[in-house]
Amino acid sequence: MKKYIITAALSLFSILSLSAQSKKDPQVSKLYQNYIAIKSALASDDADKTSKAAAEFIKTASTVDYKLVSEGNLNILRKDATVISDARNIDTQRETFFNLSDNMIALTKEFKLSENPVYVQYCPMAEGSWLSNEKQIVNPYYGSAMLSCGSVKSEIK
Repeated sequence: MKKYIITAALSLFSILSLSAQSKKDPQVSKLYQNYIAIKSALASDDADKTSKAAAEFIKTASTVDYKLVSEGNLNILRKDATVISDARNIDTQRETFFNLSDNMIALTKEFKLSENPVYVQYCPMAEGSWLSNEKQIVNPYYGSAMLSCGSVKSEIK
């Protein structure tokens, strides 16, 4: 009997996970695109461009409905993006990008952020993950110093 209960529970969890992953929202997808702009600016070692991209992220986060993403989660995302936007130092921006990435990765478990696959990538040197639109590694934590350091850890479709 235990075996059947466990199987039923796992089946239910799988169904819930699939239905959660299929949630779509244009503002959440735009938030993801803003995140990608931050990642790309960091990878190109451009602190000013990173600040501007983070400011756009904050604007988009302010338009997301609290019924979709909790106010607390949005506040955490906005807080990290604000630190990145206000910082003029690329090292400070990269340090905060760790948290922003972890929180965006968690969001990918709830929403379909893109029509294309989203890649979770990891740099062992930085001990940090990030999201990407492409399989090719473009490391936001080290930029030109180690642009290709890292690997794809998973693919979210």
